[in-house]
Amino acid sequence: VQLQASGGGLVQAGGSLRLSCAASGRIASSYAMAWFRQAPGKEREFVAGIRANDGRTWYADSVKGRFTISRDNAENTVFLQMNSLKPEDTAVYYCAADPLNRWYAVSQALYDYWGQGTLVTVSS
Repeated sequence: VQLQASGGGLVQAGGSLRLSCAASGRIASSYAMAWFRQAPGKEREFVAGIRANDGRTWYADSVKGRFTISRDNAENTVFLQMNSLKPEDTAVYYCAADPLNRWYAVSQALYDYWGQGTLVTVSS
């Protein structure tokens, strides 16, 4: 199982970016998927998650109303639409997969597979 994250870049505060996570195999159709991020000098933190069967989503309070996670099971891809970006959103963003498709999984330990990360830089 391999995850490939892409879409990061440099954007001004208030701008938008869309991250993609392409999954090998058919895991996107049965695994919960999530995005985490790690800012310089900080621990990795949960951002958003989405279940496989019912598409239920959950978000960190810091991104609610600004970020939207979605998935395209036919394309085995998960997306993170990020709007109204702030300098504090600057981080390396990682996608992750949970084979048990758990609801509201926010702990890194619950995710077995990880992408390589894509850097998002938001300038003020």
